[in-house]
Amino acid sequence: MRKVAIVGVGLTRTGRRADISHQELAWEAVRAALDDAKISIDEIEAVVHGCMDNFDGISSPERFDSPALGCGRGFGKPLIKISTGGTTGISTALAAYYHVASGLYDVVLAFAIQKVSENVEAQQVLNTAIEPILERVFGMGAIHAAALQQIRYAAVYKKNIEDYLAEVAIKNRQDAIRNPYAHLRLNLTLKDYYNSPYLVWPVRLLDCCPSSDGAAAIIFASEDKARKITDNPAWVRAVEYISDTYYWSQKTIEFWDNLAILARRLYRKAKIENPLKEIHVAELYNAFTIQEIMEYEAFGFADKGMGWKLLEEGITKFYGSLPVCPSGGVLATNPIAATGLIRVAEAALQVMGKAGQRQVPNVVNALAHAWGGALQFHGAMILSREKI
Repeated sequence: MRKVAIVGVGLTRTGRRADISHQELAWEAVRAALDDAKISIDEIEAVVHGCMDNFDGISSPERFDSPALGCGRGFGKPLIKISTGGTTGISTALAAYYHVASGLYDVVLAFAIQKVSENVEAQQVLNTAIEPILERVFGMGAIHAAALQQIRYAAVYKKNIEDYLAEVAIKNRQDAIRNPYAHLRLNLTLKDYYNSPYLVWPVRLLDCCPSSDGAAAIIFASEDKARKITDNPAWVRAVEYISDTYYWSQKTIEFWDNLAILARRLYRKAKIENPLKEIHVAELYNAFTIQEIMEYEAFGFADKGMGWKLLEEGITKFYGSLPVCPSGGVLATNPIAATGLIRVAEAALQVMGKAGQRQVPNVVNALAHAWGGALQFHGAMILSREKI
């Protein structure tokens, strides 16, 4: 496999984007990535498009977006669509990476988009994500899943972690204040958190991610092309993907065991032995506060049942030794199909030193992660300033 680097990153403003069409939102991200790499759209050889039709309220939005991606009439670029639930964005990144690493293309655009405001209600779609014959009848949805994780975690590890969940909710929205692309940029207090209503007990409104409009674009290039395009790429050090059973009744929900398996595979590929020391920033898929703490443990930053200690010691805060989601993460911004690609984009910006006010000093290795489906899929990528 060839060495691959990220050479350009483009993000859009998020929130409710009624000011522009789906196609215009796509071009906003693509143009930003092209400008960042200082190349033209003619230099893009292929496109990987990530979206989930149900959340957009458009059938096959990749067809509508194609001119903004350089795949319209007269261009002839190949385009492939990816749709894997919440992992759509990172699946898109991995597909683009493999298109280059395999030698098939030298410069590939990874693009993902969601314009949730044009759908009736995102939660109605999410409520259909659970297995339809045996388990959906119990009324399961995304928030219910997080509630069960939180209840089970507290019961198994015999720990009241509500104050730590509040800390996750507050830190991410406050970190988002530094991020001009974030949706929820809020200076929250502990009182705000405890005044937040329950949605599905014990999950409060502030424990949950928003639904956002937004898009992201990343340009992957082969080693030879990358060196010609920029002297400051983010090298892809390792990638990994894993899937689990669809059935909730067969999952261990107090610990993300399939994510822990993925993490071990990823670190082995990246030759990382001490992730707490060798990873300098992590963009995790923290759709709910409990999940950020569980992800600390699955990625080996803390022992089982002890993820809360990283918050207590300030390790995962912006000025800590391992900042987690300095962008504000999913708790601040969630254009669902694009969310995983945003994690990769933010990790790349950190490695390239282009993250602006949210830049963490001296980043060499950055981790990006996303989960999707009924807690079923996980994807991850480690980016590095150094070519390994």
